[in-house]
Amino acid sequence: MGVSATTRTASWGPFERAAILPAWSPVAVVAVAFLAGAELPPPLRYAPLAASVVFGLPHGAVDPFVLPRARDASVGTRSLAFVGALYLLFGCAYAAVWFVAPVAAAVAFVLLTWFHWGQGDLHALVSLVGVDHLRTRPQRVLAVFVRGGFPMLVPLVAFPARYRSVLDGFVALFGSSFALAWPFAPTVRVALGGGFAALTALALAVGYSRATDHRQWGIDAAETGLLWAFFATVPPVVAVGVYFCCWHSVRHVLRAVALDDVAADRLRQGRSLEALARFAREATPLTLAALAILCGFAVAVPRPPGDLRGLVALYLVVIAVLTLPHVVVVSLLDAAEGIWAGRTRL
Repeated sequence: MGVSATTRTASWGPFERAAILPAWSPVAVVAVAFLAGAELPPPLRYAPLAASVVFGLPHGAVDPFVLPRARDASVGTRSLAFVGALYLLFGCAYAAVWFVAPVAAAVAFVLLTWFHWGQGDLHALVSLVGVDHLRTRPQRVLAVFVRGGFPMLVPLVAFPARYRSVLDGFVALFGSSFALAWPFAPTVRVALGGGFAALTALALAVGYSRATDHRQWGIDAAETGLLWAFFATVPPVVAVGVYFCCWHSVRHVLRAVALDDVAADRLRQGRSLEALARFAREATPLTLAALAILCGFAVAVPRPPGDLRGLVALYLVVIAVLTLPHVVVVSLLDAAEGIWAGRTRL
């Protein structure tokens, strides 16, 4: 039977601290540095994404373990086979789309990541931080839209040329070019930015009116302001790399640790390195499998990468292929933990 994540983790001080401090600190430092005029040479801009091989890629490698634990079931052959089948079905299908229709696959990756990173932050707010103002399903849908829009929409508004260059890098591997020009037009970007700012304000205003603990609402508001500033000022490749490693992945790792009774107890006792070591042991086999898939794609794509930009594009395409089945697993996890429970009216 599924267990509500709110009842399971809301009172855990170590989890709340671990969800906030490791995420806020690097994001704030990088944002301040770029606001002060910092510049990075092109090769170093890719450093955070390169680091995500160690700090980001493993966060989804424990999918075969987290789902049965959320359902209070044992981790066995049946659960491993079920998650493996999901990855095989959805991963292969999405990989085929990249070869047949790379532009559509690239757009789908943006939208998929928008949803997934939004759902990741919704879980962190509801379960790890324990906010009480996201009470209704429409509020939670809006929270997913806003939180996922920071890394996926704000960079498009602030850095259109660099954003399009990343998408071009994706499809170039498959002998295509990113032909959609209208999202990058100035008038469209102004409309998108203004509309998104309005929805951000609406989400915070409704949340404030519903909050009984305004300290927790203040955490949501502070993160909202921080993420706006971060993605509006830091170049997309740097921003997404830092966010993926230090924000999204850290919070999903905490979610996985919370579902593992042994690791959760160790974290509550202040033995965080032991908790992370247990997570790492479970994540290592499938992380290595993901790296093998990366090598396979390097051989299979019509135009293998010939420079650093191409290698990063290839890595992100493989991340895309793995993200779709990961999102399916996380969505099942959300259902098991009651993340979408709540009133249906705003």
